[in-house]
Amino acid sequence: MLTETLSAGLAQYRIGPKIRALRLNKELGLAQLGAHTGLSPAMLSKIERGLLFPTLPTLLRIALVFGLGLDHFFTESAERPTVAVTRKKERLRLPDRAGANPPSYVFESLDFPVMDRKMQAYYAEFPLLSKPSELHRHNGAELIYVLRGELAVKVGNDQTVLDAGDAMYFDSETPHAYRRHGRSSCAAIVVVVP
Repeated sequence: MLTETLSAGLAQYRIGPKIRALRLNKELGLAQLGAHTGLSPAMLSKIERGLLFPTLPTLLRIALVFGLGLDHFFTESAERPTVAVTRKKERLRLPDRAGANPPSYVFESLDFPVMDRKMQAYYAEFPLLSKPSELHRHNGAELIYVLRGELAVKVGNDQTVLDAGDAMYFDSETPHAYRRHGRSSCAAIVVVVP
């Protein structure tokens, strides 16, 4: 039995509707596709309706009928926009560095289900006892939006203190670091564009 998280992860690929579209495009009935694959029409119907996720060998049988590779079922269609929902209860909470005690900040990816992300979005918390993060740099640009508290952001030799509701954009190829500022914890949304 698949967990809700795994089911949601598999559902985003829309394997069933892709199989149905291929079958209808070839003007095949469920019984005809079943005869070609060795699968029952009832099983194929459940797969097409998203009530059952096929195993890889089963999916390969179906793919071979249409002369396709398995990648057809796991890539986004140009016709369909990419949409991914990340539920709060499904997010993983990670420290900025493994073994850091206390960490400079903890973060949760807000867009981890998307395979080919054009940006990376995080929810970050800077606890009361946190220390400044290490200077780091990476390709692209970064946008920070402070949700609560105060956050000091150092970019190069300049430091800026942001209050709740403030936002900051910068070239992330410049060495930068973050630290909680003031007397309360801080939380922010951080978006990185490679």
